[in-house]
Amino acid sequence: MKTFLAITSCRFFRLCGLAAVLFLVASGGAVSQVPSSSQNSSSEPFKIRVNANLVVLHATAEDHKGVLVSGLAQDNFQVYEDGALQQIKYFSHQDVPVTVGLVIDNSGSMLTKRALVIAAALEFARSSNPQDQMFVVNFNEHVFFGLPDDMPFTGHVDQLEVALSRINTTGRTALYDAVAVALNHLKQGNRDKKVLIVISDGGDNASKHTNLAQIMAMAQRTDVIIYAIGLFDERDGDRNPAVLKQLAQNTGGDVYLPESLKETVPICERIARDIRNQYTIAYVPANMKQDGTYRTIQIKASGPGHGKLVVRTRAGYRAPPVSPSSSSARRNKP
Repeated sequence: MKTFLAITSCRFFRLCGLAAVLFLVASGGAVSQVPSSSQNSSSEPFKIRVNANLVVLHATAEDHKGVLVSGLAQDNFQVYEDGALQQIKYFSHQDVPVTVGLVIDNSGSMLTKRALVIAAALEFARSSNPQDQMFVVNFNEHVFFGLPDDMPFTGHVDQLEVALSRINTTGRTALYDAVAVALNHLKQGNRDKKVLIVISDGGDNASKHTNLAQIMAMAQRTDVIIYAIGLFDERDGDRNPAVLKQLAQNTGGDVYLPESLKETVPICERIARDIRNQYTIAYVPANMKQDGTYRTIQIKASGPGHGKLVVRTRAGYRAPPVSPSSSSARRNKP
């Protein structure tokens, strides 16, 4: 009998009721580990439904050479929140479908790079899970959705190719605005794992959003994983790789700064493999305070024949604030 295991988006949930995670199991019995070879044949997204406080993380494990490491078990991982070891409650390693936004810089500085950028984005689509939901955000000083208004997502490469080609490469750069638009659009997807692929020089000289901290706060609320590819040339005075690094590293993604445009296609292939080989790790935090504070997360791992591994996941999350009703109840308590 096949088991249906539900997985929530990577966020800190506080729901009323029992303090346990409810699994939807077709044949009964709880599942704490799903081997990497297992596949979900249903067209429905792979989900975890919870009614407890739960932090869900998507993690990528690499060896010291940057090679992806698969086949690890729960015992190979340790999760720390604010430096305190946490007890892992649920663990899986499965290729689950995701909602993906391709955020493509079409400003004037990208004119000579456009053909290879489109080729790389399409190669990413071809290498991805067939059940992924994808959309395109093109931007220069303005931000445009590539797909038609009545098509929020697609899984068809030919439709993505048209979407990537619907704008002229000219003008200034509104990177922050484009990322903000893409983060909002991710909410419409019904895949629990959310990803953005940002291809840009990292510069911004036209956005209405002028504060990177605002964009990072939006990313935290969306629980998105951001991968960034920085394409620069000597004439590009607005380039800013530091922005791309922050977007990626704080969300558990990665940043790539290729020396040659020809590297862009294999980089996109690697990102697709990265997404499809992530581990999902969930824990109930030992610190259950609802104080609105930011909690840092670190995952450590080691594997047979690999030794200590490098693990990428989001840098942390913000605990829910005290609800007004709870505060009022405490104030009125005799």
